[in-house]
Amino acid sequence: MKELEKRYLERLSDLYPTIAAASTEIINLQSILNLPKGTENFLTDVHGEYEAFSHVLKNGSGSVRRKIEDVFGNRMSSRDKRSLATLIYYPREKIDIVRQTEANMEDWYKVHLYLLIEVGKRAASKYTRSKVRKALPKDFAYVIEELITEKAEVSDKESYYNEIISTIIRIGRAEEFICAISELIQRLVVDHLHIVGDIYDRGPGPHFIMDELMTYHSVDIQWGNHDVLWMGAAAGQKGCIANVIRICARYGNLDILEDGYGINLLPLAAFAMRAYKDDPCTCFRLKVSGRTDSEEMQMNLRIHKAISVIQFKVEGQIIRRQPSFHMENRALLHKINYEKGTIVLDGEEYKLLDTNFPTVDPEDPYALNPEEKEIMDRLEKAFVNCEKLRSHMRFLLTKGGLYKVYNDNLLYHGSVPLTSDGELKEVEIYGRGYKGRELYDELETYVRKGFFALDEKEKQDGKDIMWYIWLHPDSPLFGKNKMATFERYFLAEKETHIEEKNAYYRLIEDEQVVDEILKEFGLDPQHAHIVNGHVPVKRKDGENPVKCGGKVLVIDGGFSRAYQKETGIAGYTLIYNSYGMRLVALEPFESTEAAIKKEMDIHSETTIVTTVKDRCLVGDTDTGRDLREQIADLEQLLEAYRNGEITEKI
Repeated sequence: MKELEKRYLERLSDLYPTIAAASTEIINLQSILNLPKGTENFLTDVHGEYEAFSHVLKNGSGSVRRKIEDVFGNRMSSRDKRSLATLIYYPREKIDIVRQTEANMEDWYKVHLYLLIEVGKRAASKYTRSKVRKALPKDFAYVIEELITEKAEVSDKESYYNEIISTIIRIGRAEEFICAISELIQRLVVDHLHIVGDIYDRGPGPHFIMDELMTYHSVDIQWGNHDVLWMGAAAGQKGCIANVIRICARYGNLDILEDGYGINLLPLAAFAMRAYKDDPCTCFRLKVSGRTDSEEMQMNLRIHKAISVIQFKVEGQIIRRQPSFHMENRALLHKINYEKGTIVLDGEEYKLLDTNFPTVDPEDPYALNPEEKEIMDRLEKAFVNCEKLRSHMRFLLTKGGLYKVYNDNLLYHGSVPLTSDGELKEVEIYGRGYKGRELYDELETYVRKGFFALDEKEKQDGKDIMWYIWLHPDSPLFGKNKMATFERYFLAEKETHIEEKNAYYRLIEDEQVVDEILKEFGLDPQHAHIVNGHVPVKRKDGENPVKCGGKVLVIDGGFSRAYQKETGIAGYTLIYNSYGMRLVALEPFESTEAAIKKEMDIHSETTIVTTVKDRCLVGDTDTGRDLREQIADLEQLLEAYRNGEITEKI
């Protein structure tokens, strides 16, 4: 036995000190391999829509309803199934409503406790007792385990269960117990959650989404460009900070910053009201309903314009500081003729819709004036020192990355940079060329340097790469020839607003191209899939989210309300369980209140993407591969015990 191998087995023997202990663990692990694989739930582009997001987590993208259907079938009416599902999603709120009309709550408790226990049994059936035990709520762990576990040794099972349930009701714990088992069902129907990017921007509740994700039992996150933008802001990158505030202002969500994260915007607001006091700011109308003549709306318009102008200045400074980004064509303020009110782009002269630039010096247009500089310095400190924002970004860094390879699926937000003929495109990052997986890894390394590097230049380069990822044409998370923010605000000509998608979106139906991408990330094209977010699928126009014969699944269907008119639906989710893959198209979510009072779920249409001949087991997954490696190591330990190379620790 080699010395290194022996040292490893000695360490392993500390955990399994006897032949019996090692043998028992091998048997346990082998049994897990033969269980059905857990259900994976994929969501993308939730864009701050907390209520809809929370509901989809509670219903497991329809998994709870399917469990109810499996258990009760034709034994329960559709109305009763809907009512039971609502109880599982919102137990406390549902009980409050029932109490107002139900004459005999004791009977109601008894009936619904039995129903919930039956669903709980089915949800727990695909897991080991050990895994279920770890998921049990602390206060009721023993009782729930008794109720959802078959007791072969109990002769009169009905009497046994009746006595437990009667006691729960008699001692006044029925409501708490219903809440506990409902939450357990929610947890068990989905084994693992994938968020394929863009938690932030547009919607009003990204901070609530982050809070909920931080308590979720098993999750990974593939960063979207909007997430990396917030990460850059949290690291103190001023271009990212300006963009974050501008987008919040544009969608009427400044309270995310002020109330959600405690970022003080008062100095910016005071400056905006002074600098643009007599400016109607008509080019900076908000994407939100409300009286345009209200004082708050007028202030928000001015904040919107003030931070936009600051953004264009700060971005010009970044472009000057990082010449290797080759983004000189996106520094636009020096191209304005301030006397004529025009700008020249690509050799064409355009009339500006807004010519009021009181804070711009035509001789040095990218310089912040003293008040703007002070505001940005204060905002930088506020973002960097915000503890809640830091905790959310730490979570993104810990649980997230630019891509994920998981159970033969490649998950990423955006697009792999390709040449026009479908080859992996080489992209320059700080003087060196990278492509494919190596490009993703290099960009992710720089993101982490932006938070943790000790060398100041490396840290600044890391911060700037987050801004690059947000909007660069070669960024895997953006994938368009430009971000036309300036043009959309200041130019009437629609042709200047067009953001051309890169070659990836044209070639995504080409099987050879897709196969090469999968192989680049170490996957077998015969079995693997790409799960992709970022660009909404316009279902109302007949666009199909299933591409390249099912090898690519684009699951951004417009979770954000801002996109739902374009897409015709309210997003997609993807479910991958032991029977195969199902794509779920969601209808718009009215509200949590409607979901409770009217028992309205998010109605969905399901498309079967793949099915399996034999049910997929844990042994067929990445976890199964890891378990087999553990079994092989333990079998080596057993052999070492038996041939005397390692002594049992009795």
